[in-house]
Amino acid sequence: MGIFHTVSDEAIKAGECTDVYFLRTEDILTVEDKNPKVTVEITAASIPNEWGVLCGLDDALKLLEGLFVDVYAMPEGSIFYPGEPVMRITGNYRDFGRFETALLGFLSHASGIASSAALIKAYAGSIPVYSFGSRRQHPAISEMIERSAWIGGVDGASNTCSPAGIPLAGTMPHSFVMCYDNPNDAWVSFDRHAPAEVSRVMLCDTFCDEKREALAAAKAGAAAVRLDTPRSRKGDMRAIIEEVRWELDVNGFSDVGIFVSGGLNLEDIADFSDIVDAFGIGGAIANAPVIDFSLDIIEIDGKPVSKRGKKSGVKEVYEYESGNHIMLPANIPAPENARQMMKIFIKDGQILNIPDMQKSRARVLSALLKFT
Repeated sequence: MGIFHTVSDEAIKAGECTDVYFLRTEDILTVEDKNPKVTVEITAASIPNEWGVLCGLDDALKLLEGLFVDVYAMPEGSIFYPGEPVMRITGNYRDFGRFETALLGFLSHASGIASSAALIKAYAGSIPVYSFGSRRQHPAISEMIERSAWIGGVDGASNTCSPAGIPLAGTMPHSFVMCYDNPNDAWVSFDRHAPAEVSRVMLCDTFCDEKREALAAAKAGAAAVRLDTPRSRKGDMRAIIEEVRWELDVNGFSDVGIFVSGGLNLEDIADFSDIVDAFGIGGAIANAPVIDFSLDIIEIDGKPVSKRGKKSGVKEVYEYESGNHIMLPANIPAPENARQMMKIFIKDGQILNIPDMQKSRARVLSALLKFT
């Protein structure tokens, strides 16, 4: 056991992190010598947005590796819609039933973060978006949070435990500014000692009016100023940003950018994207609603079956060049000019390929172009 309240990799891989009723089911089926061959599908009946981004597939595959199952899934980074299967597993039920809890957890949490990041990125357009919210979640999952946000399209992340290949981004905390007698001394020190490759973005709302501090920071050599108080100010934040932009421009600092962070939501992105140069997003990405995936048997011993409210039988999802989808029974011929989305990832327990994080992100960004 570790010193923190986290479940070990070994316990998850062994199927020990599960709902107790799956263990009871396994015990009873073992006594009854029942282990039917089933096919299950993972779907989401509803999604916070009209569409979602599949993420967490790499962890899901590592969980299922070594079990005698075949696994088909949409590639990570695929756009999916309510009711569409994102994963299909075939095997004897007792061989993988206890892993449902962890499997859904991997996909639900990561997909929720990636989906929110993608939606925010779609609203932001060409304005850079950085993930600043891992502090809102348990530190043990920081890597997953930043990976999911990156796949969703963010341009960088602040957490130092981000996977390799994700640019680290961050300016300075208020505590840094407060360690000096005045903000100007802090900015000068930062400029003097921060690595050359770190952009000189100065935090400008620690002690007084944002407009006043922003102008002082510009005079001290700031490349950009960061405003971090949208939720704590009772005034019109857009008006505050406009004032800062005006004062910078009128004083000859039109090349100094404005970076906004601090409790931003989707509406803020839409409202500020025409006037700011970058966004730092916290809880709106890291605390995103999970995708409420469920796992359901849709075939037993090769025969279509389903519980009430679900569609029986194996299904295929096809995507047209436009990005539109159509779902059909697997025995129906594929429509013309559409590609089959489900790909095989595990055969007889052996992983055939692991998702590439950069390719997954590129898949999302390509899809977002069709939404804008």
